[in-house]
Formats: sequence, structure tokens, C-alpha cells
Amino acid sequence: MPDRQSPLRSIPGHRHAGGMTNDGAAWDERYSQEDQLFSGRPNGALAAEVAGMAPGRALDVGCGEGGDTAWLVEHGWRVTALDVSRVALDRAKRSVGAAAATIEWVHAGLLEAGLAPSAFDLVSAQYPALLRTPTNDAERTLMDAVAPGGTLLVVHHADIDVEAARTHGFEPADYVMPADVAALLDDGWDVEVDERRLRDVPAGAGSGHTHDEVLRARRVR
Repeated sequence: MPDRQSPLRSIPGHRHAGGMTNDGAAWDERYSQEDQLFSGRPNGALAAEVAGMAPGRALDVGCGEGGDTAWLVEHGWRVTALDVSRVALDRAKRSVGAAAATIEWVHAGLLEAGLAPSAFDLVSAQYPALLRTPTNDAERTLMDAVAPGGTLLVVHHADIDVEAARTHGFEPADYVMPADVAALLDDGWDVEVDERRLRDVPAGAGSGHTHDEVLRARRVR
């Protein structure tokens, strides 16, 4: 872990996977089925929305194999990379090489990570698998982690084939989408982008999806 103040609360077990947000063992199994699950490139929406920002402290939610984490580090961000899968985190560490020592790696689901409030200048959640709850726990955890003046970026697929997903045991309605986060933003937030956008992914998981829903909001207080 980098020698700097951590944006994680000091609570027992904050590095352990499991809980409501996802099943770490299931994700480990999925990653282990292929040598590389994703393209290795940063997500297009992240690069497009963050390129002009002054770097600060960033949280990469569901960092996977590290494509976004690597891009953020290359652009000067101090990154906390969070994922429920140990296999994904190990691959992400290898992908960034020597820069791995500058990154805070967190093996946990979002709700179990013990994130300190207002700790990040950027919270990025790219295609997150976050379960909806009656009390909007995942959405509020994302929002609470953003520092005043910071940015929340949430991106997800806009063209999910619901019936096809259900045949694989996946119910899209159970998961948090950008619109769910947008619905909770009050006058303490300035919504800068809320749109459907064409995406270009040449390879890897998710490459069959043609459009994204992109939400970018700045916390003003």
C-alpha cells in the first residue's frame, strides 16, 4: 500500500470480498476462464470525460484487469483501485508494472470497502455490477465518496438485451444504472453530462454493446 493517508476507514475486514454488491468467488471463476477478459484499454467514456481534469485522488470502482487504473495513473491521478475479485486485482497489478506500488489496492465490494466520506476528487464506476437496494446503498456510497468540487462518473450499457441476459441468470433490473444515481442527485450536484452515447470497443467482454449511458456530475457542496 502506498505510504500516504488512506481514504479507507480503519475498520476490521475492509479488504475482504463478499456482501451484497457481488460474489467474489463467482467473479474469480469468470476471470479464470480466460487469460484476459477485457481489452486492456481504458474505457472510452472515462478517457473522454476525464482527460481535461486536473488530477487528484481517484477511486476506480470495479477496476477489473486495470485498464482504467493504468490510464488514470499515467495521467497523474493517485488511484485507489477496488474490486471484489482477487484474480482481477492480481492481473491489474501486473498490468501497471512498477506503478503498482503507487496504487492503493482494495479487495472488497463497494459496500464493504469502508470508504471515507468526501475522500476522492473522482469516483469512476464503469459498467459496475452493483445491486439495487430499497435504501439506494450503492448509489449513496458512490455519491458520498466524492469530495466537494469532485466528479462522479457512472457509465453503463444502454442496449442490454434483457431476455438474453435472463437466459444466463442475470436480471438487469436488479442492478444500479446511471439513471438510478441521477435520480438521487440534489442541488448539491451539477449534472454536466447525462446522455446516451455510441461506444467503440474492438475486443473483450462487452464489445457487443454499441451504446452507453453516461452520467457525469460535479459535487458543488
